[in-house]
Amino acid sequence: MFRHATMRDLPQMQAIYEHARHVMAANGNPTQWGSTFPREAVVRDDIANQRTMLLVDHRGGKERILAQFALCPGEDPTYASIEGAWLDDDAYVTIHRIASSGLVRHAARDCITWALKHYGNVRADTHPNNKAMQHVLESAGFARCGLIQLNDRPTDTTRIAYQRHEW
Repeated sequence: MFRHATMRDLPQMQAIYEHARHVMAANGNPTQWGSTFPREAVVRDDIANQRTMLLVDHRGGKERILAQFALCPGEDPTYASIEGAWLDDDAYVTIHRIASSGLVRHAARDCITWALKHYGNVRADTHPNNKAMQHVLESAGFARCGLIQLNDRPTDTTRIAYQRHEW
């Protein structure tokens, strides 16, 4: 089941992001999120603006967050310049800050599948060292469109850009 996050979810979400940072670092990707990304202010803003979606289940009468992601409608300024080419210039949503709790397998894939079902034209990007996310996106049918440069940090800015458009 998917639902919007609320501020009550923030502590659990922060723990999931911490888990994701450790998993990324242990798998050869220590710099994509470093030790502080995403900043709490960004997560709070995502929640306040109804951008954060949670994949949840219920076990033993208690809800568990299995994965979370920001679903950002409208043009992403970071995607205005690409070394390569997007599939099209149609309206799209962007998946950012996706993280799995590690409680179940394929949670990130389930989030991406949900976004495609509900929005049809989805873009995402990931670090060149994030082999796990590259695999998830490519196995979900996303095309590797090229390289983009993040504009919110001074170093380690290159990301692989992906898009899938359900025609």
